[in-house]
Amino acid sequence: MLEKLTTESRNPKSMNIDTLPVRERLLLMVEEDAGIPEAIRQQIDPIENAVSLVINAFQQGGRLIYAGAGTSGRLGILDASECPPTFGVDPGMVRGLIAGGEQAITTAIEGAEDDAGQGAEDIASLSVGPDDVVVGIAASGRTPYVIGVLNRARELGAKTVALSNNKGSDIGRIADVAIEVVTGPEVITGSTRLKAGTAQKLVLNMISTIAMTGIGKVYGNLMVDVQPTNEKLVKRAKHIIMEAADVDFETAEEAYEKAGEQVKPAIVMLLLGCSLEEANERLKEAKGFIRETQR
Repeated sequence: MLEKLTTESRNPKSMNIDTLPVRERLLLMVEEDAGIPEAIRQQIDPIENAVSLVINAFQQGGRLIYAGAGTSGRLGILDASECPPTFGVDPGMVRGLIAGGEQAITTAIEGAEDDAGQGAEDIASLSVGPDDVVVGIAASGRTPYVIGVLNRARELGAKTVALSNNKGSDIGRIADVAIEVVTGPEVITGSTRLKAGTAQKLVLNMISTIAMTGIGKVYGNLMVDVQPTNEKLVKRAKHIIMEAADVDFETAEEAYEKAGEQVKPAIVMLLLGCSLEEANERLKEAKGFIRETQR
């Protein structure tokens, strides 16, 4: 029953939030949010399992696909949309589905989250298979659209992960891996875009970021596959080369130009004192891992 979910119960600390001074209302929200990292820490084992599935999928040429409704769906799409510019991956490698389709990204589509059949159709339309990982996201853990996605994904052989904010969730029982970050009652009852949404965002950050480190998209803690698509990112790319190769800005800029405005081969050229051709060959042999090119 919906009323039994912790995400739907009333928070005793905020019963009179509408009577408090604005400052106290804000501090109350800060205090409530402070418990989110610990709630995530309690789920580090299933999060690690999920990341391992995603790394394996990427290594096999598979995809990471998020699916959710409302805030959960938007958060999945947000994470997916940020992977190409951040890590230089193809837009199809990380995808996001939302109940109600693209219009639902900005406008609530009434009843869309209740359509399990549409969820099954949407995930099937992406031709998912054994090489893919599908992550169903739902604060309540019982959204029909997400249940439809996960059930169909399993039928098609994909690995499945459920991310919810309630223990013993329906989607958790379906998935291969259940991540259940219990953030408790919201400051405003039922508004799961608050603590629950924040926790989901943090977990999605962890899944995509650490999975990308597992396929060579990061050197040290540097974003070495960043796509320099605007002036800010061009400067960032050159500074990353500086940091990675321990050179001055002029040297990094020269290597960046010689490498055809590609960060990773520019770094390898500087680290190994080699040509662009050799740098690209070394990277190919090392499967994109800069550190492996130095062995």
